[in-house]
Amino acid sequence: MQAAERSAEEEWVMKAIAEGGKWIDGYVKKKDEKIGEIVKELRRLVKKTAEGASESMNPWKLPTFGSNGPMCYFSAGKNHVTFGFLRGTSLPDPGKLLEGTGKSLRHVKLRSVEDLRRPALKKLIQAAARLNKKEPMEGMKPKKKQD
Repeated sequence: MQAAERSAEEEWVMKAIAEGGKWIDGYVKKKDEKIGEIVKELRRLVKKTAEGASESMNPWKLPTFGSNGPMCYFSAGKNHVTFGFLRGTSLPDPGKLLEGTGKSLRHVKLRSVEDLRRPALKKLIQAAARLNKKEPMEGMKPKKKQD
């Protein structure tokens, strides 16, 4: 597809993917200081826990972390940060942190920086990264295994 043929939305998505960290910085600056601190520490935790994880904005303009495809996302609200896992129903959750009723998505509500120190949260991130490594995702669906 030629650049002239792309829609403004397609251009935005391409730029957001290429400059994920910058877009997320801008997204976070618009939020309350407490929420901004939670997001800052969340970004640090994901990058440290899922080595090589990348940041981007997804087509729905949500900050997303990827490792062998999309892995998790966050949404900064007024009183908490929703930290979601695209394949949450496939993750072990012995700490009972995950919430939600969707087909695949599950999330954790982070209300303070202290919430990020829960060992069970780190284990969820590790499990999501392992799952994506074992069975990479393409967009919103896992890649089909080659026979």
